[in-house]
Amino acid sequence: MKNFNRVNLKLIIRICGYLLLTEAAFLFLSLLVSLIYGENDALAFIYSILLTVGLGTMAVVFTRNEKNEFGKREGYIIVSLMWMVFSLIGTLPFMWSGSITNFTDAFFETMSGFTGTGASILNDIEALPHGVLFWRSITQWMGGMGFVVLALAVLPFLGVGGVQLYSAEAPGLTADKLQPRVKETAQRLWLIYLGLTLIETLLLWLGGMTLFDSICHSFTSMGTGGYSTKQASIEYYTNPYIHYVIILFMFMGASNFTLWYFALKLNFKPILKNEEFRLFVFIILSFSLVIATHLFLTEGYGIEKAFRDSLFQVVSIISTTGFVSADYMLWPPVLIAMIFTLMFIGGSTGSTGGGIKVVRILYVFKNIYFEVKRLIHPKAIIPIRLEGKTVPQPIVNSLFAFFVLYLFSFALGTLLMIASGLDMDSSMGAVATSLAGIGPGLGSTGPVENFYHVAPFGKWVLSFLMLIGRLELFTFLIIFTPAFWKK
Repeated sequence: MKNFNRVNLKLIIRICGYLLLTEAAFLFLSLLVSLIYGENDALAFIYSILLTVGLGTMAVVFTRNEKNEFGKREGYIIVSLMWMVFSLIGTLPFMWSGSITNFTDAFFETMSGFTGTGASILNDIEALPHGVLFWRSITQWMGGMGFVVLALAVLPFLGVGGVQLYSAEAPGLTADKLQPRVKETAQRLWLIYLGLTLIETLLLWLGGMTLFDSICHSFTSMGTGGYSTKQASIEYYTNPYIHYVIILFMFMGASNFTLWYFALKLNFKPILKNEEFRLFVFIILSFSLVIATHLFLTEGYGIEKAFRDSLFQVVSIISTTGFVSADYMLWPPVLIAMIFTLMFIGGSTGSTGGGIKVVRILYVFKNIYFEVKRLIHPKAIIPIRLEGKTVPQPIVNSLFAFFVLYLFSFALGTLLMIASGLDMDSSMGAVATSLAGIGPGLGSTGPVENFYHVAPFGKWVLSFLMLIGRLELFTFLIIFTPAFWKK
């Protein structure tokens, strides 16, 4: 029996090698796009592919005899390491094509892509070659569902012990499984993900988008990333049909994918009974109606325009997609405050959305309600229940630990961004949007601005916040604790 008190370094290297080969496959797709359009970024992708395949092959070959047995520590290390390595490799097409010549900017753009944040340093997106634009979009699609979940779906040997990897990367408090075997769960998740992406591509294409733009926007809305092929984001498109299609798929991307699995089987009962989903819908509708009413009554918007802009921005922010259909910084302060509040809520557990997650907000509300009841009935044992099941105390404890760590990260990040030269509003918005993986923030990092002007130190701070936010804080930070490495 393997002694799991020691970290299995060779197995970590081997799995990382296989994951690098999967990244090379997506780089190859971007190369095909470059060749189709006959632009000058093809060599950048060829060099990137050769380097990635070389590193991945060496890692696999030199560790090929290692047994496929690993524990939770290996899982945490692999997940944390791969998000860093993927981002480093992902900078190469930007730099070698000349699209982004500064390494800090290229890393920021790539980390923002893979984590689904959508914060950009680019001032002329339309000037980029199609291959680079495709790579930029597909990073968000890959990162949306997760690298490890993809690997579990396509690499048979990861079936043994794969639950450790799945649990380390899967969003939310728990890793919902559609099937007893984690490999089958990963395959079904990716099939649903791919199917919804194809449907959205078709609908956008029918709405007047070019096929290329339809594919890219489907990648980034299903991945709740927010990168657009247009500098003006979705505001570039004046067709309301396109806005409503993207609203629908941002919503679906930020909802628990397990629910869409049941929907495909025409079993809608689990969807209607899901308390997190009901709260998610309630938050979207209530915020949208308040904002739409305010825009209609005080800002001179037409009824449809007020409803569409409010619904789009609410769904875009709470889903952590970050697409822009209107400059919400021009709205009254009370509406900006509502948008800022949504930045902390995020999507559902088991979705591609980031943020605190709706299920955690639900736990907080329930705990406040039951705490009041406990004060009234101090001798009563009143456990927190979710969908009829008692929530174990360790989960409740981890919930509040997460909240404290999240707020501490927000406060510390804000102080560091102020130190880097940003004003208070811009710093708060930049940190909130990076932790939640949204994209647009407030002030000079607002919806019609970008992050080009942020100092290099600030970009590295925000890149780190994007990473820990995507991995839900503990997955990455735990490897820096002494207890993690003790026998």
